[in-house]
Amino acid sequence: DRASVVVADIIEKGGKLIVVGDFDADGATSCVVMMRCLKAFGLKSVDYLVPNRFDFGYGLSPQIVDVAAESKPDLIVTVDNGISSIDGVERAKELGIKVVVTDHHLAADELPDAEAIVNPNQPGCQFPSKVIAGVGVAFYLMLAVRAELRRRQWFNDSRVEPNMATLLDVVALGTVADVVPLDENNRTLVETGLQRIRNNRACAGINALLSIAGKSIERCSSQDFGFIIGPRLNAAGRLDDMSIGIECLLSSEDGPARTLAARLHQLNLARRLIEQDMQGEAMQILAYMQGEEEQDPPLAMTLYQPGWHQGVIGILASRIKDSLHRPTIAFADGDEDQVKGSARSIPGNHIRDILDAVATRHPGLIAKLVGHAKA
Repeated sequence: DRASVVVADIIEKGGKLIVVGDFDADGATSCVVMMRCLKAFGLKSVDYLVPNRFDFGYGLSPQIVDVAAESKPDLIVTVDNGISSIDGVERAKELGIKVVVTDHHLAADELPDAEAIVNPNQPGCQFPSKVIAGVGVAFYLMLAVRAELRRRQWFNDSRVEPNMATLLDVVALGTVADVVPLDENNRTLVETGLQRIRNNRACAGINALLSIAGKSIERCSSQDFGFIIGPRLNAAGRLDDMSIGIECLLSSEDGPARTLAARLHQLNLARRLIEQDMQGEAMQILAYMQGEEEQDPPLAMTLYQPGWHQGVIGILASRIKDSLHRPTIAFADGDEDQVKGSARSIPGNHIRDILDAVATRHPGLIAKLVGHAKA
């Protein structure tokens, strides 16, 4: 309720809002839902900003707040990030910018001092679907904002109230691409979105991504989300700039959507080659560790190799985890004297809590931590 009032105030006053997203498919679709909704609500001054993983890293960092501040926004709304952005929210407050956090990642003991936090996994939240994706959180906030604007009699003959069902193709895509469990709530979102796509009522970007991969729009399935569209969107954030994926999904015309979809397709091909090389190196490391004798792998795996690509270590960790059935962290060189790691875990091992325990026992070892039980 608090978040919907803050956002509705900005819309009513004609203020400036910036959506700060994430560089994966969930973050991209969350950003698209926000952008399309806010414009449909009548907000003219709205833009988005996605941190480049190589320059800024994940989340609402103080550095990305400074970039956002150059356009003098009244409000920043995060999507699929922000629950751990304590310093970033503090920097925004110093600059006089309000922040609303929407996220679904697990909360730490300390929460950012934002105007409002919308996250089913924060302490005290009664929302029943704890496994909702970031795009689902963004969608529900926009529903609440529409209800608040309706209460204020904002919509009229010249400013028509939008039909939120038109966004469900994008919500479904982000939900499946983020590999969240399909509980009753998520299953409803996905099934309704799939029906829209099969009835040829999807956005131009989704149609273009399906077409370039040789997939049928009429027979689109959740597997197409997970193995066809999702990887192509993620490739932009892994190797280049996620704004390519966002602009593809924001495209209202087929021509520009097809051009951007082709670029995403090429990035995904390049990602596959990089992944193959890294996986080959990782398997060589594992073979050397195990030696000639047949022995079980250790209880957990940490792998690092100079030159590994920051944008692909998550996929590599997932591949090794699947191969060995062990929690795995793959590292790549970061800035200065830091490395960046991506973790994947198995059922029964809560990797976010494990790493939080490491950070508590060894202060200063982990500079930043965000994630879920399995990633």
